[in-house]
Amino acid sequence: MTRNWIFNLIFLTLFLPALTQAQTGSIFGTVTNNDGAVELASVSISGSSLGVITKTKGNYRIKEIPLGTLEVTASYIGYESITKTITLSDPQQEMELNFILADETLDLDEVVVTGTKTFKRQTNSPIIVSVLNSDALENVQACNLSEGLKFQPGLRVETDCQTCNYTQLRMNGLAGGYSQILVNGRPIFSPLTGLYGMEQLPVNMIDRIEVIRGGGSSLYGSSAIGGTVNVITKIPRKNAYSIDYNYQNINGQTNDHQLMGNTTFVAENGNTGFSLFINRRNRDFYDHNDDNFSEIPLLENTSLGINTFFLPGENQKLELSLSSLNEYRFGGEMVDKPAYLTQQSEERTTSVLMGSLDYQINFNNDNTSLITYLAWQNTARAHYTGIIPNGEEELQTHLENPPYGASDVSTYNAGLQLNHRLSNFLGGTNVLTFGAEYVVDDVFDEIDAYSYLIDQTTKDLGLFLQSDWELLPQLTLLSGLRMDKHNFVDRPVFSPRASLLYKLKDYTQIRLNYGAGFRAPQAFDADLHIAFAGGGISRISLSPDLLPERSQSLSGSINFDKPTEHYIVGFTVEGFHTRLNDAFYLQPVGEDSFGELFEKQNGQGATVQGITLEVRANYDRKIQLESGFTFQSSQFDNPVEYIEGVEGIREFIRTPNDYGFATLSYTPNKKFNANLNYVYTGRMQVPHFAGAPNQEVDEIITSDAFSELSAKLGYVLEVKNLNSEIELYSGVKNIFNAYQEQFDIGKNRDSNFVFGPAQPRTFYVGLKLRSK
Repeated sequence: MTRNWIFNLIFLTLFLPALTQAQTGSIFGTVTNNDGAVELASVSISGSSLGVITKTKGNYRIKEIPLGTLEVTASYIGYESITKTITLSDPQQEMELNFILADETLDLDEVVVTGTKTFKRQTNSPIIVSVLNSDALENVQACNLSEGLKFQPGLRVETDCQTCNYTQLRMNGLAGGYSQILVNGRPIFSPLTGLYGMEQLPVNMIDRIEVIRGGGSSLYGSSAIGGTVNVITKIPRKNAYSIDYNYQNINGQTNDHQLMGNTTFVAENGNTGFSLFINRRNRDFYDHNDDNFSEIPLLENTSLGINTFFLPGENQKLELSLSSLNEYRFGGEMVDKPAYLTQQSEERTTSVLMGSLDYQINFNNDNTSLITYLAWQNTARAHYTGIIPNGEEELQTHLENPPYGASDVSTYNAGLQLNHRLSNFLGGTNVLTFGAEYVVDDVFDEIDAYSYLIDQTTKDLGLFLQSDWELLPQLTLLSGLRMDKHNFVDRPVFSPRASLLYKLKDYTQIRLNYGAGFRAPQAFDADLHIAFAGGGISRISLSPDLLPERSQSLSGSINFDKPTEHYIVGFTVEGFHTRLNDAFYLQPVGEDSFGELFEKQNGQGATVQGITLEVRANYDRKIQLESGFTFQSSQFDNPVEYIEGVEGIREFIRTPNDYGFATLSYTPNKKFNANLNYVYTGRMQVPHFAGAPNQEVDEIITSDAFSELSAKLGYVLEVKNLNSEIELYSGVKNIFNAYQEQFDIGKNRDSNFVFGPAQPRTFYVGLKLRSK
């Protein structure tokens, strides 16, 4: 009796799993649309946790499906979902099941990757991920990344220098150094690249932009406190081409020409493909107050790049991305002289090379994937920042040793990520993610004449663990922990995060998020900018006692989208609260023979909190409304002295308490399109240093609020013999010319005293030839 019991137990242990597996089957096939294979389409089995995302060729396979009658659904953004009923009756049966998606529907449920570092539909992501695609960038006539980001909720792009026009991204009221910009998911946007990089990334390079705000982005490491912007470059999907030329005229004075070209190729077997882009832009000076010193600099920009993929096997993918960005920028006195002979100017010649290499392999019935990657960038910059001295002795010294400088910045990133799906984890599904990455950022910037030198090498080893657990079909818990070992911080930094998603019925999602983060005591983008003030230059140094800045972030949101046959309406309400401890600020510490000196120090702390409201609607894909407005406060615990001798304030400077955008698109047919867009910037506190003839005192002023209204019209003509079409378009940016009027004049101007819209009223016309 005992022997029989032991025999039966051994038999069940050894063979029951095989017998159970034998009672299952599998399905495979492809998902296509009118243009060919559809990558990242969702194929799932109703009433179960079984489902996959299609690969580059649109193919999929689902294994170990229980036998019986099943409903299988294929869906993809912009297309009607298709559900088919099948019956699997024989053990180990393999059934081919193909889907053709044709009819467009109203859908806001895109596949995103930035929130969880895995592919996931927006409504299933515990982290809110906002998406700005290439069509939306084209609708608002954005020329580069900088111009496009202001059409995202909670984001504001500001110009911070009257001479060179470097830009800074603010997310939820936090300055640029609190946000992380990724290129294809990799942190290769260095501190120096951050000064001008948003203007150097052309719009025709970008496939889409994914944005997550607040502490939910702590998996991305140092500086991802305000949020993360992931710029995903164009990937090849089908054979296509486009050539686009546009001319802009800034306020009747300045010419701006831009030529863009794109082409993509995908092999017939779908195993390889590439996407090429090229961009050339030339813009003259713009002088708003007729003092012969520019408010918008001369610009010459040439960019080109390639994205390519290769599939070594059905379960493997290799992706390579390479880009070259080259720019000449000159602002200041508008004369035909070498920079060092001008009264005041900034000259920049910048060359940026960046690239990434990703390899992914799926195994274990597609339940496990391993991703390894390398990414890098190098920025070489020759620059001049100077002002002609008044004294004869100082002038002679300037002529003998003018303040030319050189910058060389390199960033290297290597990492791996393992994703594993547990289909039956305590009654639900769980995707576990393990990863490690190493980032080295080497910054060298020197101006010998000013005895100015930044020689900074940061090294950060990051380890992260994440659990994306669907406890119930309507309830998901995302939890994660990242450990960073930064060479500027004595001890490892641990940054936990947790997010809870509750799906109320079919159209509403409620989210709660917590995240911790930190900023290392290092130089960031704005710290590398040398500004003019009081007839000299201002520079920033780091306190030798500078400590890491830590953050705690909380947010909660309600998201609602109700689709019907003809329209969809929706809204999002998000509240956020971020607490900064040992917050960084700039303390005036006097001046030397060249000008003002500031030191980055730790303050007591600061709190940023507010609410963002988004409203959206679409009617029959003919009328589309998108809008987002933020109301917030950003304050230090104690007043901060921004100008020596001027009473300090608690408010963050250059940070309005209210700002937002709205876009309205009208596309009644395939030939005609129109767009109306609006950007609002509220009042803000701005320091203003004396020195210019029209500014005799140091002070902090409250700026005016600005409302920018822009419009665009387009008409498409068919070119049948080329299987192409031509779009003619025209429009006006900043129709009512809402632009700063209170500029300093002359060489002794405070170049940081600039706020509001990036450019005044601008008319443009363009022509685009593209394949159908």
